[in-house]
Amino acid sequence: MTSARERRGTAVVTGASAGIGLAYAERLAATGHDVVLVARRADRLADLADRLRRAYGGTVTPLTADLADPEGLAAVAERVTGDDVTHLVNNAGINGYGPFAGKDPGLIAAVLALNVTAPTLLTRAALPGLLARGRGAVVNVASLLAFSGAQPPGPLPHRAVYAGSKGYLVTFSRILAAELVGTPVQVQVLCPGLTDTEFHLVDADRPLAGREPRSSGRGMAAADVVDASLAGLAADETVCVPGLADPAAVDRLLAAEAGLRTAAGAPLADRYRPATG
Repeated sequence: MTSARERRGTAVVTGASAGIGLAYAERLAATGHDVVLVARRADRLADLADRLRRAYGGTVTPLTADLADPEGLAAVAERVTGDDVTHLVNNAGINGYGPFAGKDPGLIAAVLALNVTAPTLLTRAALPGLLARGRGAVVNVASLLAFSGAQPPGPLPHRAVYAGSKGYLVTFSRILAAELVGTPVQVQVLCPGLTDTEFHLVDADRPLAGREPRSSGRGMAAADVVDASLAGLAADETVCVPGLADPAAVDRLLAAEAGLRTAAGAPLADRYRPATG
């Protein structure tokens, strides 16, 4: 007989050693999922895995990997193809804040690798299996800064690469969700604002030392962000903005985009329709 936990399947959570990723791991384990914890800090993953096993039972597997490294990315991509996987949470990322003209090119490459390449390739690895099994969800963690556009730094950070990469995740997720309409697989992009995690305490791409996650003391609690995401999945919500006071704001954004698409003449769909005859 299939157990409730087996029916729920396995959630793979990247960036699980702290903050939003850790909160996803806790919530998904608590609701009966087995969990694969992905991050660079093996000691933190081991501590979290032990705590989740003791609290909720089930299988909790640490998978130490640097997703900016091709070998680490390949290892996680292989894991998400497993027949047990039902959820992929692409949460790992770094900010790389700072004036663009002075940023180290290596740091820019790392931001793009973690924020763009890794979630895209992991989604590609997981999706065929999810479709074949007839269930599942992909959550891509972006940021409210994806919508910050031409807002200058101060009080917002210097963020051209970070916000641009999160803007990619918003567009990628929305278009993929539209591509998958009519299938049993959901895609959500989560766009939190300032969240009380150690994310803004990190120096460049170096993880914080210490086994205990740290708090910034500012912003929404990570657990509340994740609760909003999971509630949004239950409501089949593609764009989730935790704490949004006016849910119609997303609808107005979509309407504004539709206006831009049609403002230059023929509707966008007509421009890309293959020629016939």
